Amino acid sequence: MDLINTGKFIADLRKEKGLTQAQLGERIGVTNKTISRWETGVYLPPADALLALGELFNVSVNEILSGKRLTEADYKEAAEENLTQVIIASSFSLKDRVEFFKKKWLKEHIAIMVFIGICIIAVLIAGIMAKNIILVSITPMLILVAHAWRNNVMMAYVERNAFDGKGN
Repeated sequence: MDLINTGKFIADLRKEKGLTQAQLGERIGVTNKTISRWETGVYLPPADALLALGELFNVSVNEILSGKRLTEADYKEAAEENLTQVIIASSFSLKDRVEFFKKKWLKEHIAIMVFIGICIIAVLIAGIMAKNIILVSITPMLILVAHAWRNNVMMAYVERNAFDGKGN
């Protein structure tokens, strides 16, 4: 697998479809700069992008990684070589991917977490002001439930994305 050949092949496929780098980027959810980096061989597209490119251009991921259209005879040999190279070139360990997707989820959901925190504080303050021991005593339980919800939803998101890449 040669990143330069892979990049040239992506560029050729894009041009065959009459797309600009920006248009291709919009279709698969990346910037035109990212497309440029792929086409110049600076970076290898991640697995989800390779799948999207293959579907868009009606070629296999194996052909993209090989940097050319493959005959049936070449396909198996290229598949083994490409798989080996992708595994070697993979720059993110599973731990790195998990941490990345945790941070991404937290950024995307900070507003709802702040809102829930404000609501819990409001319940506590209301309980103190009303001298209602029930409201004051349920506050720790609300914190525990909110934390469990956040962790459960976040980890489901992380598992969908870090392990199989099929999440949203």
